[in-house]
Amino acid sequence: MPQISLKSPSASEPCSTPRNSCFACLGRAFFLGILFATLSSCGSGGSSGSQAGYTVGGTVSGLTGTGLVLQNNAGNNLTITGNGPFSFTAALANGANYTVTILSYPGAPTQTCTVSNGMGTIAAAAVTNVAVNCVVAKVPRFAYVANLSDNTVSAYTVDAGTGALNAVGTPVATGLTPLSLAVDPAGRFAYVANAGNTVSAYAINAATGALTSVGGSPFLAGLAPNSVVVDPTGKFVYVTNYDNNTVSIFTINAATGALTAAGTVMTGLNPHFVTVDPTGKFVYVANWSDNTISVYAINAATGVLALVGSPIATGINPYSIAVDPTGRFAYVANEGSGTVSAYTLNATSGALSAVGAPVIAGSSPESIVVDPTGRFVYVTNAFSNTVSAFAINSTTGALGHVSGTPFATGLTPNSVTVGSTGQFAYVVNQSSNTVSAYAINAASGALTVLGTPVATGLKPDSIVVVGW
Repeated sequence: MPQISLKSPSASEPCSTPRNSCFACLGRAFFLGILFATLSSCGSGGSSGSQAGYTVGGTVSGLTGTGLVLQNNAGNNLTITGNGPFSFTAALANGANYTVTILSYPGAPTQTCTVSNGMGTIAAAAVTNVAVNCVVAKVPRFAYVANLSDNTVSAYTVDAGTGALNAVGTPVATGLTPLSLAVDPAGRFAYVANAGNTVSAYAINAATGALTSVGGSPFLAGLAPNSVVVDPTGKFVYVTNYDNNTVSIFTINAATGALTAAGTVMTGLNPHFVTVDPTGKFVYVANWSDNTISVYAINAATGVLALVGSPIATGINPYSIAVDPTGRFAYVANEGSGTVSAYTLNATSGALSAVGAPVIAGSSPESIVVDPTGRFVYVTNAFSNTVSAFAINSTTGALGHVSGTPFATGLTPNSVTVGSTGQFAYVVNQSSNTVSAYAINAASGALTVLGTPVATGLKPDSIVVVGW
């Protein structure tokens, strides 16, 4: 507090002394009253907020690497050296907005981190509930592409430093018309949904990435399977059957990767895509012809699905769905309306609630993915030959267009994925028979093309990247 230089009688001298007149005593009383009021004002509000403002902070968990730097409102950089509470040094006034983001991610080991409760408005109190959670990123090792016209899967090694792909051996035979690929969380087994009513299973060579057919493969599914996913526990496989409106349920033999049928469940009309939330509690199915999403609860012991509530409305012809890594938001690519719908996810029931109006993508958006940091969404636009990029509002889940979007691809891009470190994105171009690779700007989410597209088989339709 600035020093006060008012002249007053000594506080030790009584008013009755000859030196002090009545006016002097009144002056002293006035001076002391001002001083008391000033000190009281400076002390009000405690350490969390005052006339100087309110702090923004929270807790970091899971951090094992070094180099994590947080920002608030694109400034006030804060280097984080360990787990526990943190607080930005710059205080904010009541009513001010705050946005906590990650400026740089940890290395040694490489980690991805997500921010929860990172946006809001100061409400006459310090913010203490921002949560930053970090996990060690799996290092990308291999990539696989399903080629629908020559009934094969192409394999590639992934350069973790540059993102470059290099072909591994010759493509491996699948069933008839392979449309979708999935890999178990441990990176041991790969599964392919073949439109010829089967699922092919492969063991992955951990050293080379080569695929070997699992005993008993291919396994019978429903009619025209077109999407496959493995749950986060690595125990169950789910396959959408487009022509008979069902999901086939399989259990995985942990030793061999072989599949055992565990029943089916009805869906909406022409289910086109299936995914599982990060907790492994819920399954979501995009029903292309009736413009809905079906939600199911997973029986943790058997993998059997139970329908949750009524189907959720989407845009026209929902082609695919993705759930963010925190399990709070879901996004749907609506092929017929050229949009992306956003939803919040109820962690208890799995139910979805729409977030605002759908946002515009390109022409015929098909494949959608959320990056491992949970900050960006990427969507392929098959008729525009582009990929759209969106930034996620970490509080509401709403999407905003990334600067520079959309980004050019090859011809008819219809599948996109992001590597496990969040540094690189890959798009298969069906009419070009190639894979395009991109570097992701960690701050903005913008894409930069990496080198020349890599050759695939005929009509590539799906891509997955494996890391551990």
